[in-house]
Amino acid sequence: MLTRREILRATACGAAALTVPGFAHAADDDKKGFTLPKLPYAYDALEPVIDAETMTIHHDKHHQAYVDNLNKALGAAPEWLSKPIEEVVANYKKLPETIQTAVRNNGGGHLNHSWFWTMMTKPGASTGPKGELAKAIDDSFGGLDGFKKVFTTAATGRFGSGWAWLVVGKEKPLAVISSPNQDNPITEGGHAILGIDVWEHAYYLKYKNARPKYVEAWFGVINWDTAAELYAKAKKG
Repeated sequence: MLTRREILRATACGAAALTVPGFAHAADDDKKGFTLPKLPYAYDALEPVIDAETMTIHHDKHHQAYVDNLNKALGAAPEWLSKPIEEVVANYKKLPETIQTAVRNNGGGHLNHSWFWTMMTKPGASTGPKGELAKAIDDSFGGLDGFKKVFTTAATGRFGSGWAWLVVGKEKPLAVISSPNQDNPITEGGHAILGIDVWEHAYYLKYKNARPKYVEAWFGVINWDTAAELYAKAKKG
């Protein structure tokens, strides 16, 4: 399980360090703009579920591009470069209309991926939900198998590119939703507990067009310890 210090270090982003949901952010007043966070594990740490080549390209190329394009877009509103990325994504509609789409897409891409890296761990390192999170899954989905079924449907049923999320629910403790492109639940006031990237660049080198196989395998690298911490903090508000 990542410590709070490790998560903060892994997600630092210049003047406003990126934070996993529920974690405070640190600031570096000497810099402005967002930077690519380091992975909290080696590129090959998630094998055989996610191969090292995919992780390298996904992190170093795709995520880096989101960071670069976000900084470029916010050149038109430089005061936003010193805000936490959660605040930027949640409030992108307050930006000048000419850059809203770019910030929505690239800011969302930066936030989603920075969360995504921390929501995974080495196969077998996190054995399953426990405590309050386990109870919430039981109450919401009838058990872990029920959650997996609902989550798989959302992840495989998302047309084109996007994400599937486990979020704090409204009628039940937890709910599963999906979002297109790089949209994030935080924009609608949601609290993400888990998220899976179902863009093709996340799985195509290993799984080709077999997204269901990728989703099934991904359950083996979920960081349930981090998910439990996020759920506990979300409940506290």
